[in-house]
Amino acid sequence: MSQSITITSEDILYQLKLSYKLSTVIETIAHRQLIAAAASEAGIKVETKELQEAADRFRSMYALQSSDETWAWLEKNRLSLANFEELIYVNVINTKLANHLFGDKIEPYFFEHQLEYLGIVMYEVVLDDEDLAMELFYGIQEAEMSFYEVAHQYIQDTELRRKGGYRGIVRRQDLKPEISAAVFAATPPQVLKPIVTSQGVHLIFVEEIVQPQLNQELRGRIAANLFDKWLQQQIQQVEIITLFQ
Repeated sequence: MSQSITITSEDILYQLKLSYKLSTVIETIAHRQLIAAAASEAGIKVETKELQEAADRFRSMYALQSSDETWAWLEKNRLSLANFEELIYVNVINTKLANHLFGDKIEPYFFEHQLEYLGIVMYEVVLDDEDLAMELFYGIQEAEMSFYEVAHQYIQDTELRRKGGYRGIVRRQDLKPEISAAVFAATPPQVLKPIVTSQGVHLIFVEEIVQPQLNQELRGRIAANLFDKWLQQQIQQVEIITLFQ
């Protein structure tokens, strides 16, 4: 015989408190109200076509290819169709307000902070033994072995080993400060002298420095960053009153 469990809104509120997430939820609600007020003051409107396009992008992002998959996702997340439409509306209004506030500030910000967006094409092997790392470093320097051979022998993760330790295009903020300083001072192609961190001893091959391009993706990231900072400033200027215990 199956057992039923009843969960009330009070139970949910209490669990949010116990899981230390209530303050985050409260701040998110305050953010939404601040954004709605600012968008209204700026006269920002959302057209039906914009909502439809945003809903299509959302479904694509979550691989909701059919109406059945969409309904199943809504049910799983306990959302009604009205909730979904509001979610899409909030996403669109956030983007439009961010563009309204910071659209003309993106290029100046980019040129002022270009170094933050530099990328490095790098390969990495993390070892436990510093002496071994130095031995391998000098072996590569003297052409006794290749970085690929070292990666193939010493990387445990199968997929990473198959890629020869390839980390892709990595940004400054993705790296520990001690690694970032060495990597971005490199003259590619260059194997760096082993770097010791709390994670181990890093043997790194820097293949290329990638100059940043102000494309649509980066424009979106910068706008989102400026918008987040604006929101934090706004939230510090208001008093949040919660009407529950």
